[in-house]
Amino acid sequence: MNMQSFATALVVATFIETTLLMVLKLRQRNPKVARGSILLDTSSIMDGRIVDVARSGVITAEIIIPRSVVRELQLLADKADHDKRLRARKGLDNIRVLQRMDAVSVAIVNDGLVDSGGVDERLLELAQKYDASIATTDYNLNKVAKVINLTVINVNELSQMLRAQLLPGERIEVELIQPGANRDQAVGYLEDGTMVVVEDAKAQSGHRLTVEIVRSLQTEAGRMMFAKKVRTTGQNEPGKSKRSGEEARSTRLTSAFHSDQLAKKRPGRHNQPKHIQANQADGSDDDEVTKKQPRRPRTPRRQSNSTAAEAEMVRLANK
Repeated sequence: MNMQSFATALVVATFIETTLLMVLKLRQRNPKVARGSILLDTSSIMDGRIVDVARSGVITAEIIIPRSVVRELQLLADKADHDKRLRARKGLDNIRVLQRMDAVSVAIVNDGLVDSGGVDERLLELAQKYDASIATTDYNLNKVAKVINLTVINVNELSQMLRAQLLPGERIEVELIQPGANRDQAVGYLEDGTMVVVEDAKAQSGHRLTVEIVRSLQTEAGRMMFAKKVRTTGQNEPGKSKRSGEEARSTRLTSAFHSDQLAKKRPGRHNQPKHIQANQADGSDDDEVTKKQPRRPRTPRRQSNSTAAEAEMVRLANK
């Protein structure tokens, strides 16, 4: 009797354990993901800008972080590469920041073990199954998701769209940090990372200037602005103070000569000797006899090829 009861209890315990294992596997295969949720991949979490977007209150859908993404961050945090290790640890911190926010709902779902396709393939499967969108900064994942008609929130494109729109004629202050592709250009950056190319400002590299926007150009790397310097009254440009001092000194020396001194230095006809006056009366004036020297042809100025300079700046920006 005791052996029979023991056997019965063992069978019941085995059945319960098997049932629990089956339930756990079903939960792993079918994580609770709401329709229209936003799936975060590893790159967007390490980037960190999605945290600022969530803090603004714009995101109303539930944010889903698969467990496979957390495991990938953990593996990167244990790597020997210093930069990857810091970025992965920063990504884990960003997850904690998102979980503490009241403005958004964040859930970590157990999506099971990753197959040979990797974490990206698992994200694509979850997005297709639950009609969810993917937030990423990964260029290749972005392309693949669009090919299979998935909604993608590209953080890079979102940041570019939110940049301030500057129209031609507007004036801004920018710090020039390096020379441009053209020998007369200088390059600076706005606070949002927009490149500003200023014409005829190479001598002012390292200074902060007020410039006027001339035109803008959209490239693959982002928006690029072309501007010109704004000259204000009483503003001395760096590198020209020495020349302006010499010009002022030359002006003072020129103004020291009086009109009567110039008259004595170059006498008129009435003060010239008689034989010179007679020659001038006969039409042999030196000024009239001397043939006018032909003017030397002006050397055409070198016109800067703005089109080639812009193409070079675009090429450097897209690297």
